[in-house]
Amino acid sequence: MTALPLYRCATVLAAPALNHLLRRRLEQGKEDPARIDERRGAPSRPRPDGALIWLHAASVGEAQSALSLIAKLLETAPHASVMMTTGTVSSARYLETRLPDRSFHQFIPLDHPAWVARFLDHWKPDLALWLESELWPNLLTATHARGIPAALINARLSPRSYASWQRFAGTANALLGCFDLCLAQSGQQEDWLKRLGAQKVTCVGNLKFSAAPLAADDEELAAVRRALGDRPVWLAASTHEGEEILAADVHLRLRDAHPGLLTIIAPRHPARADGILEALRTRDLRIKRRSLGQDIAPDDDIYLADTMGELGLFYRLAPLAMIGGSFGNVGGHNLMEPAQLGCAILHGPDMRKTQAVADEMTAAGGAVECADADALAEAVDRLLRDAAARTALADAAKAVADAHRGVVDRVCERLVPYLAKLPRDTAS
Repeated sequence: MTALPLYRCATVLAAPALNHLLRRRLEQGKEDPARIDERRGAPSRPRPDGALIWLHAASVGEAQSALSLIAKLLETAPHASVMMTTGTVSSARYLETRLPDRSFHQFIPLDHPAWVARFLDHWKPDLALWLESELWPNLLTATHARGIPAALINARLSPRSYASWQRFAGTANALLGCFDLCLAQSGQQEDWLKRLGAQKVTCVGNLKFSAAPLAADDEELAAVRRALGDRPVWLAASTHEGEEILAADVHLRLRDAHPGLLTIIAPRHPARADGILEALRTRDLRIKRRSLGQDIAPDDDIYLADTMGELGLFYRLAPLAMIGGSFGNVGGHNLMEPAQLGCAILHGPDMRKTQAVADEMTAAGGAVECADADALAEAVDRLLRDAAARTALADAAKAVADAHRGVVDRVCERLVPYLAKLPRDTAS
């Protein structure tokens, strides 16, 4: 028994509600007003001639890992173009200057059947690649109905999602049956996908391991290094609500023991900067904001890195990083990014979104889990004092990252049969 017919009927009737949702998101700055029609399936550019590979990712994190795959796809299929779709403004901005030649970005349409049809009618992709686990039923089944080969790449289900799909086994089977190939992040994910009915499933590893190191502007890097001098520095990266207060409280506990200490806070969502400042207002802290161009002074306590796309800069500046999203109910963020850039890594107890990575890092001596604020303060204090221990932690993390850089090659190897069937004429 599948719920897909009921879902399709509900979404057919949902056009007014979906349009209202888009208006609300525009008001909240969550949509691009110049490109809002893309969310209704209307293109903003012509379809390129020849073969078109469509690659979909949910947001910034998946888009980052997709870049290495896009480069490999274009190298393997030099006659093809790649269209990258995502659903967030932040991911579009991230990709704006990073997509290589013969690739471009569009926003994914909301999952209304007419908007899905408009999208597919225009783009006519020759191969569809979906990253991780964001499955839109109307879009996926319409793609399958048109005979477009599809693969689920870097497939991942949380324990909660797996349990939910088990309760709707018929629907899960129908959706996963739309994929000709499923490439799982881990052996456990492979097993779960098979139990849910996916065919031709294999584990090739986590594509995020193959992402290129985060970039940084050399001039900006040199300028901030000059401003920091030899001050002790640590970074709270990709933080969520509550974690900025955690980082600030750690700073206050350690400030006297480490003269000149600077804590850099890089929120996951820079738009929260005003709220962060308000939350820290009652604490005895001198704070500067990067987005306002404020220079770092010797007596500053906190540097709020409230800009997009500069995390690579701050991982290079800070020898020690706490990875956010791990001290609440978010599930943690990417540990490979700081590992690639030589950071000693700390994280909280909630790393369920990347649990396999966190476990491997911990087993290799490349990351330290901190149960609470006290444990985090103790770890930051110890690693700021002990350069040898800090270096050993960072080296172990980098060794794990380096050992997994070949995932993108394994993904492309599995895709070769599909890439070989792409049309080679000048018009699709």
